[in-house]
Amino acid sequence: MKSNFSELKRRQLDVTLNRWRSADLPPRPPSGWVKAIRESLGMTATHIAERLGVTTSTVTRLEASEAGDTISLATLRRAAEAMGCELQYALVPRQSLSESLEARANELARSRMASISHTMALEAQSTSRETVEAQTREIAESLLKGPRRALWREK
Repeated sequence: MKSNFSELKRRQLDVTLNRWRSADLPPRPPSGWVKAIRESLGMTATHIAERLGVTTSTVTRLEASEAGDTISLATLRRAAEAMGCELQYALVPRQSLSESLEARANELARSRMASISHTMALEAQSTSRETVEAQTREIAESLLKGPRRALWREK
């Protein structure tokens, strides 16, 4: 039952993440969103500083830290709220979670089969390429049926 619930959660998250992946979102402006939106609204650094209860130089550092990828989410959220914006945050995998799991299982299976095939070849017991591929697929399928944590324990 727990396995089915875990699988359902993963599929639901995949659907949600697919919407983010397929959204044609613009890249962050080089100066960062805070500065770009602030300037577009006609707000000076002093205006936003007053709304945040900080100094103008703090706003300048805040904008520089966003552009340099060192800003905290809490600070970014506060800046967004001061400009009447909402911070939306997501980690979006480059491929679906299912595809990531399959790729990892295949990677592990190929690694395991490579060492097995090498040992067998040394003992003059090598098998055909088709047999190795079939066994690799079987190992990958077995890994996918097992606990997901096991996929990440090995290198």
